[in-house]
Amino acid sequence: MYPRGYMNLRESRPRMCGIVGIVSSQPVNQQVYDALLLLQHRGQDSTGIATADGSTLHMQKAKGQVREAYRTRDMRSLLGNMGLGHVRYATKGNASNEEEAQPFYVNAPYGITLVHNGNLTNTRELTSQLFTIDRRHLNTSSDTELLVNVLANELQEQISGTDLDPDQVFGAIARLHERVEGSYAAIALIAGHGLLAFRDPFGIRPLVLGRRQTGFTGEEWIVASESLVLESAGYELVRDIAPGEAVYITTDGEMTSRQCAKNPVLLPCSFEYVYLARPDSVMNGISVYEARLRLGNRLADTIAKYTPMGDIDVVMPIPDSSRPAAMQVAQKLGVEYREGFYKNRYVGRTFIMPGQAERKKSVKQKLNAMSSEFKGKNILIVDDSIVRGTTSKEIVQMAREAGANKVTFTSAAPPVRFPHVYGINMPSRHELVAHGRKIPEIATELGADYLIYQEVADMQAAILEGSNVTGLDMSCFTGDYVTGTVTPEYLDWVERNQLS
Repeated sequence: MYPRGYMNLRESRPRMCGIVGIVSSQPVNQQVYDALLLLQHRGQDSTGIATADGSTLHMQKAKGQVREAYRTRDMRSLLGNMGLGHVRYATKGNASNEEEAQPFYVNAPYGITLVHNGNLTNTRELTSQLFTIDRRHLNTSSDTELLVNVLANELQEQISGTDLDPDQVFGAIARLHERVEGSYAAIALIAGHGLLAFRDPFGIRPLVLGRRQTGFTGEEWIVASESLVLESAGYELVRDIAPGEAVYITTDGEMTSRQCAKNPVLLPCSFEYVYLARPDSVMNGISVYEARLRLGNRLADTIAKYTPMGDIDVVMPIPDSSRPAAMQVAQKLGVEYREGFYKNRYVGRTFIMPGQAERKKSVKQKLNAMSSEFKGKNILIVDDSIVRGTTSKEIVQMAREAGANKVTFTSAAPPVRFPHVYGINMPSRHELVAHGRKIPEIATELGADYLIYQEVADMQAAILEGSNVTGLDMSCFTGDYVTGTVTPEYLDWVERNQLS
């Protein structure tokens, strides 16, 4: 028996986030703040920082971007040498709900605060278990609150005696992996004890581990969504946290790790390399920038196959994430590369706007087409991907208004035909311009003369080339959900909740 409306709170909330955790020999508040600035591209809706000063946890959460969210008095209250931080983008239904900003906190055992990047796909089952079996109360619709409560419950079950040791921590994570489905890269502070980081058994969302020597106090540690955070702060990139692995770092800087999943396999999200990550990051041993160059090389071959060369005078990227691919397309085709779109860097990424109307409104605020680069020319536009098609359609129209003769639109990624349920805001099939449409029909919808997509096999080969990674999560392109637990009924349920 649930409280009235209780299950309505448990909608799945796909998100893309950036997370960081640091164990230092000095106050950590400024270090976490600086790291979040570098992760701002992963979320601009809300942010939060938590620190641990001995057994006392301090927390600040706010809507908006990092630079506008924290005041001097907020930073002064974040005491301690151990901390974590989070940036989040909004999704439909919770854009203005500050209660769902991370970190989340539970007071037992010890006091735990947690940040999470990903999306749980068995929230209904977990909600039922937590309420009826674990006797835990939930206040929000965030699956991060579910995750921290599962962690707290399993850790409580493991504790024996008066102290907390790594075996107990790793035992709790092993049980968490058995209960939780979906994608999750998470970092938690356990008050008075240490920092815990763990990754789902498929490694869908990224998490890297770094270390630096302080010269007189031993080692300091950092875990973060992207490697650029480590490099900027002078940390050595040790490695990626493995799928299913947990890393536990005590307040004294002693690090231990253990594989806690039974059958882990690395299948990272392909969209990280296509669009989401910064190009100067390395994930799972793969340079994002070099992967995007290879995507451009393979896209050029497809363009040459399907487009008469006389129909392309210049190649133009949609700044910024498609620029590496566009440069390679131009070079390989032997066509002039030009920058025809100027980006206003003070407008948020249109892909992560909370509503379709707001997303459409923001396109012309974000981009301006310079007429001198378009007038009378046959333009080939390269974008990293086409999701809803709203932005692409506006860009084609802008190119024509600027005087383009013909517009060929190309995507460095294949058609997005299926919902993404592992932490990216693509929840509803009806919102995806490629769902149920053939490529000529999509071209008509976008208003382009030609439309060319990357092939699925070419995308996978381009990303994986030269790495030890053997597979990717490509579910939004193929409909093959790597966790094996995503059913048509679940997808229908997610869409009903997103539309309600």
